[in-house]
Amino acid sequence: MRFNDAVVGAAFLLIAAAMIAMTFSFPAFPGQQYGPSLFPRIIGAGIIGCSALLIVRGLRERAAGGRWLQPDDWTGNPRRVASFALMLAAMAFYVVASEPLGFIPCAFLIQLVLFLWFGVRPLTAGVVAATMTLLVHWFFGSMMRVPLPRGILDSVL
Repeated sequence: MRFNDAVVGAAFLLIAAAMIAMTFSFPAFPGQQYGPSLFPRIIGAGIIGCSALLIVRGLRERAAGGRWLQPDDWTGNPRRVASFALMLAAMAFYVVASEPLGFIPCAFLIQLVLFLWFGVRPLTAGVVAATMTLLVHWFFGSMMRVPLPRGILDSVL
Protein backbone atom coordinates (compact mmCIF):
# COMPACT_ATOMS: atom_id res chain seq x y z
CA MET A 1 0.00 0.00 0.00
CA ARG A 2 1.08 3.50 -0.63
CA PHE A 3 -0.32 6.45 1.22
CA ASN A 4 -0.36 9.82 -0.49
CA ASP A 5 2.68 11.88 0.50
CA ALA A 6 0.44 14.49 2.12
CA VAL A 7 -0.86 11.88 4.59
CA VAL A 8 2.64 10.65 5.41
CA GLY A 9 3.95 14.20 5.68
CA ALA A 10 1.15 15.21 8.05
CA ALA A 11 1.81 12.16 10.26
CA PHE A 12 5.53 12.91 10.46
CA LEU A 13 4.83 16.59 11.11
CA LEU A 14 2.67 15.68 14.12
CA ILE A 15 5.27 13.22 15.43
CA ALA A 16 8.07 15.77 15.07
CA ALA A 17 6.00 18.47 16.79
CA ALA A 18 5.29 16.08 19.68
CA MET A 19 8.98 15.19 19.87
CA ILE A 20 9.99 18.84 20.04
CA ALA A 21 7.29 19.54 22.64
CA MET A 22 8.66 16.74 24.86
CA THR A 23 12.15 18.26 24.79
CA PHE A 24 10.94 21.23 26.83
CA SER A 25 10.78 18.94 29.86
CA PHE A 26 14.43 17.86 29.48
CA PRO A 27 16.74 19.13 32.23
CA ALA A 28 19.37 21.76 31.43
CA PHE A 29 23.06 21.14 32.08
CA PRO A 30 24.51 23.72 34.48
CA GLY A 31 27.22 25.81 32.87
CA GLN A 32 26.42 24.80 29.29
CA GLN A 33 24.52 26.74 26.68
CA TYR A 34 22.92 23.60 25.30
CA GLY A 35 21.60 20.44 26.86
CA PRO A 36 20.05 17.11 25.91
CA SER A 37 17.19 18.85 24.11
CA LEU A 38 19.37 20.37 21.37
CA PHE A 39 19.75 17.42 19.02
CA PRO A 40 16.13 16.21 19.23
CA ARG A 41 15.02 19.75 18.39
CA ILE A 42 17.40 19.95 15.42
CA ILE A 43 16.22 16.58 14.16
CA GLY A 44 12.58 17.56 14.76
CA ALA A 45 13.04 20.79 12.78
CA GLY A 46 14.54 18.80 9.92
CA ILE A 47 11.64 16.35 9.99
CA ILE A 48 9.15 19.23 9.98
CA GLY A 49 10.87 20.75 6.94
CA CYS A 50 10.83 17.46 5.05
CA SER A 51 7.22 16.88 6.12
CA ALA A 52 6.19 20.23 4.68
CA LEU A 53 7.77 19.27 1.35
CA LEU A 54 5.96 15.92 1.42
CA ILE A 55 2.64 17.62 2.13
CA VAL A 56 3.08 20.04 -0.77
CA ARG A 57 4.06 17.19 -3.09
CA GLY A 58 1.14 15.05 -1.95
CA LEU A 59 -1.40 17.83 -2.41
CA ARG A 60 -0.11 18.45 -5.93
CA GLU A 61 -0.38 14.74 -6.70
CA ARG A 62 -3.90 14.63 -5.29
CA ALA A 63 -4.92 17.66 -7.37
CA ALA A 64 -3.65 15.84 -10.46
CA GLY A 65 -6.02 12.92 -9.81
CA GLY A 66 -3.98 10.85 -7.35
CA ARG A 67 -5.53 8.76 -4.59
CA TRP A 68 -5.07 9.00 -0.84
CA LEU A 69 -4.35 5.26 -0.61
CA GLN A 70 -3.02 3.07 -3.42
CA PRO A 71 -2.69 -0.68 -2.71
CA ASP A 72 0.52 -2.20 -4.10
CA ASP A 73 0.99 -5.62 -5.63
CA TRP A 74 2.70 -7.01 -2.53
CA THR A 75 -0.53 -6.78 -0.53
CA GLY A 76 -1.85 -9.71 -2.56
CA ASN A 77 1.14 -11.94 -1.72
CA PRO A 78 0.63 -13.74 1.63
CA ARG A 79 4.38 -14.22 2.26
CA ARG A 80 5.06 -10.51 1.84
CA VAL A 81 2.15 -9.59 4.11
CA ALA A 82 3.53 -12.04 6.68
CA SER A 83 6.99 -10.44 6.34
CA PHE A 84 5.46 -7.04 7.03
CA ALA A 85 3.58 -8.41 10.04
CA LEU A 86 6.76 -10.10 11.30
CA MET A 87 8.60 -6.77 11.25
CA LEU A 88 5.82 -5.17 13.32
CA ALA A 89 5.84 -8.16 15.67
CA ALA A 90 9.62 -7.83 16.11
CA MET A 91 9.23 -4.20 17.16
CA ALA A 92 6.40 -5.06 19.55
CA PHE A 93 8.48 -7.93 20.99
CA TYR A 94 11.37 -5.56 21.70
CA VAL A 95 9.10 -3.04 23.41
CA VAL A 96 7.55 -5.74 25.63
CA ALA A 97 10.56 -7.99 26.26
CA SER A 98 13.57 -5.68 26.36
CA GLU A 99 13.24 -4.76 30.04
CA PRO A 100 12.87 -8.30 31.43
CA LEU A 101 15.21 -10.02 28.94
CA GLY A 102 17.63 -7.21 28.15
CA PHE A 103 18.91 -5.66 24.95
CA ILE A 104 21.39 -8.38 23.99
CA PRO A 105 19.01 -11.38 24.06
CA CYS A 106 16.18 -9.42 22.42
CA ALA A 107 18.32 -7.96 19.65
CA PHE A 108 19.93 -11.33 18.95
CA LEU A 109 16.59 -13.17 18.83
CA ILE A 110 14.96 -10.55 16.62
CA GLN A 111 17.82 -10.53 14.15
CA LEU A 112 18.11 -14.32 14.10
CA VAL A 113 14.40 -14.82 13.45
CA LEU A 114 14.32 -12.17 10.74
CA PHE A 115 17.46 -13.49 9.03
CA LEU A 116 16.06 -17.02 9.01
CA TRP A 117 12.65 -15.82 7.77
CA PHE A 118 14.25 -13.97 4.88
CA GLY A 119 16.28 -17.01 3.82
CA VAL A 120 19.75 -16.48 5.28
CA ARG A 121 21.59 -19.71 6.04
CA PRO A 122 21.40 -20.62 9.76
CA LEU A 123 25.14 -20.44 10.45
CA THR A 124 25.48 -17.10 8.70
CA ALA A 125 22.36 -15.79 10.43
CA GLY A 126 23.69 -16.75 13.86
CA VAL A 127 27.14 -15.27 13.31
CA VAL A 128 25.86 -11.99 11.85
CA ALA A 129 23.13 -11.65 14.50
CA ALA A 130 25.65 -12.19 17.32
CA THR A 131 28.24 -9.87 15.79
CA MET A 132 25.81 -7.06 15.06
CA THR A 133 24.16 -7.36 18.47
CA LEU A 134 27.49 -7.00 20.24
CA LEU A 135 28.61 -4.20 17.92
CA VAL A 136 25.40 -2.21 18.40
CA HIS A 137 25.53 -2.82 22.16
CA TRP A 138 29.12 -1.61 22.30
CA PHE A 139 28.42 1.46 20.19
CA PHE A 140 25.28 2.62 21.99
CA GLY A 141 26.15 1.36 25.46
CA SER A 142 29.82 2.38 25.60
CA MET A 143 30.43 5.03 22.98
CA MET A 144 27.09 6.87 23.09
CA ARG A 145 26.38 6.13 26.78
CA VAL A 146 22.80 5.08 26.05
CA PRO A 147 21.46 3.04 29.00
CA LEU A 148 20.38 -0.18 27.30
CA PRO A 149 18.24 -2.64 29.28
CA ARG A 150 20.34 -5.35 30.93
CA GLY A 151 17.55 -7.77 31.84
CA ILE A 152 18.72 -11.29 32.66
CA LEU A 153 22.34 -10.31 31.98
CA ASP A 154 22.38 -7.69 34.75
CA SER A 155 24.83 -9.63 36.91
CA VAL A 156 27.18 -10.22 33.95
CA LEU A 157 27.23 -6.71 32.50
